[in-house]
Amino acid sequence: MKLMKNFFKKFWHQTLAPKNWLAQLNTRLGFFTWLVVLFTLKAILAYGADFDWLHVSDPLQVVLMLLNPIGFTMILFSLALFIKPKQIYYGALLLIDTAMTTLLYLNVIYFREFSDFMSINTMLGYNTVNQGGKAAGAISFGIHDFLFWIDLVILIGLMVFRKIKFDQRPLKRLQPFKLFTIGVFVLVANMFLADVDRPQLLTRQFDREYMVKYLGIGPFTIYDAINTYQTSQVRKSATPSELTAVQKYIKKNYAAINPEFYGKAKGKNVIVIHLESFQQMSLDLKINGQEVTPFLNSLYHSKSSVSFDNFFNEVGQGKTSDAENMLETSTFGLPQGSLFSKLGDDQTFQAMPAILNQRAGYSSAVFHGNIGSFWNRSTVYKHMGYQNWISGDYFDLTGKKATSWGLKDKLLFQNSVPYLERLQQPFYAKYLTVTNHTPYTLDAQDQDHNFQTSNTGSTLVDNYFITNHYLDQSVKEFFNYLKKSGLYDNTAVVLYGDHYGISNTDAPYLASVLGKNESNWNDLDNANLQRVPLIVHIPGMTNGYIDHTYGGEIDVAPTLEHLLGISTKRYIQFGQDLLSKQHVQIVAFRNKDWITPEYASLSGRIWNTKTNQLIEYPDKKLQTKLNKIQSYVNKKLNMSDNLNQKNLLRFYTPKDFKAVDPSKYDYSKDSTVKRLKKINQKLGTKSTSLLSKNGNRSTLSDYITDAPESRDKATDTTRLLPRNADDWSGN
Repeated sequence: MKLMKNFFKKFWHQTLAPKNWLAQLNTRLGFFTWLVVLFTLKAILAYGADFDWLHVSDPLQVVLMLLNPIGFTMILFSLALFIKPKQIYYGALLLIDTAMTTLLYLNVIYFREFSDFMSINTMLGYNTVNQGGKAAGAISFGIHDFLFWIDLVILIGLMVFRKIKFDQRPLKRLQPFKLFTIGVFVLVANMFLADVDRPQLLTRQFDREYMVKYLGIGPFTIYDAINTYQTSQVRKSATPSELTAVQKYIKKNYAAINPEFYGKAKGKNVIVIHLESFQQMSLDLKINGQEVTPFLNSLYHSKSSVSFDNFFNEVGQGKTSDAENMLETSTFGLPQGSLFSKLGDDQTFQAMPAILNQRAGYSSAVFHGNIGSFWNRSTVYKHMGYQNWISGDYFDLTGKKATSWGLKDKLLFQNSVPYLERLQQPFYAKYLTVTNHTPYTLDAQDQDHNFQTSNTGSTLVDNYFITNHYLDQSVKEFFNYLKKSGLYDNTAVVLYGDHYGISNTDAPYLASVLGKNESNWNDLDNANLQRVPLIVHIPGMTNGYIDHTYGGEIDVAPTLEHLLGISTKRYIQFGQDLLSKQHVQIVAFRNKDWITPEYASLSGRIWNTKTNQLIEYPDKKLQTKLNKIQSYVNKKLNMSDNLNQKNLLRFYTPKDFKAVDPSKYDYSKDSTVKRLKKINQKLGTKSTSLLSKNGNRSTLSDYITDAPESRDKATDTTRLLPRNADDWSGN
């Protein structure tokens, strides 16, 4: 103990004591060390004072946040250590420090305005930085901002007044390399620990805040620069002739409209309800004699609904964002990572919001109870032509109103009313629910105590049916509001599941619930669980039914557009109308596996989907057929990848389609509220919004919910964690 006390006493007097600082600054190594320490402190200042501590949620994330500025800063600053001329050495260190401080401070300023970090595309494009017309002069300054620059001012001042004298002695021969190596070691350790806490961080690119939290501003910027460069190089090589090949493929594989259903929902509002992690197997399922989802079951079987029981999710690593991309554009996600995150900053989309607006005068909005920047939505939605993006930033997420994934579904639907009722009709609105998300925990006060869940031996699986039931109740409350407010009769509602809820690891626990034997559970059983619901509910329709056609999320856009009476022939869409008699029943999974009504190819093995048997030795005739299907799947995915990765849609403008200008859109809450009010006031008696139709009286009182949190007052705490709703790493 005495030895340790003497060590720290000596360390203070010889190193840390203020009387030693100037002497340290007068050596090359000391000047380098001070700059590294000071910049690290500035980074931590930004993390705490401006980036909300990057929403760290466990001790390891705290360690990573404090560690991540050190390694990269040492590597970058140590490059100057190899310089022998004293003036160039000191000048280079100050220049590197100034550049890094500038980058850090620009991100601070940007984050204050947009709750996001600056990408390379943001830096290079004024329209992106401008974010829908915000004045450059409207920069938000903080009282502590001088702390980002004061060290540089003091150091330069000390040099000018010769308090810091340039050290003429170069460092020992191997010392620069040693310090560079230490920096590399710290950075590698940082990346290793980051991968432990957040697997696939670099490949999936959930969110920019993830990258900064785990790696720091510098590595994030470099990684983004590399990704941007690679993307730009791929896109530079693109030629209009490549689009011609895609167009020929689309034309050849176009599925003609079905006259029986074409235009069935023409002129109606469209509400898409994105059922988070909800699988087809939950529909019509009874546990302990009780229906898990009684209301969804009623919609599923309604004569006003066309429902699909062989509809599969086709997402890749982009999970929810992949599902959204397929829904809106009828193109696939990427082989690796999220298209929204990797390409969304400058991608050309011809998406449903823009198509419906330009072809049929639809207004548009997305409603979601989580942070707006996840999956790069705040940027991507602008490129898709969404006029309004109502994210968690608009809602009270305090107390028990939110789970760690976002605002609870009952509250999301209820709290959306003040914005929904101001949309001009017809409108296209999408709701992204979150409560039915792993690990499927729900407060006791929100649970239906009359519903008894399963007893499978897996808490995850048992909880899944509890949150299924809650989601079902949430949708029922919303439908009751649609009927009471008068929206129901003129609104088509599309309900679909985005991806699986129970992973292959936990799937065998479902065997007892689904009437199967756990010991016989196989890959085909896992593939069959990739079915998710697709219910298109059109009030007034009387010839609804359950369609057994095999299809997937790639097919939603053309199906819905044809129901709205909008021909899709002019668009580049890889899906086919599910109601068309020409629809090809081959479902392509993102990893190039596939399934049809007869066969499935899963991890290189062939299954008979009718008998649930593995086909180990297909005969020559069957093998030829299987090869043909695989070729169809490969070409479909490759064509979509070529289109998206090379941004080929920039070479093509369909008839009566105007390219979307993302700079037109401003998703800030104040601007959105003012814009919606202004539109209603400007149109006056010509306004078609529900609010105007109701004599400018809000319909919020028509919304009845039993959510106990709806009566809670706002607090200063929240359980929301700023992570993507597809992040499966958190427990």
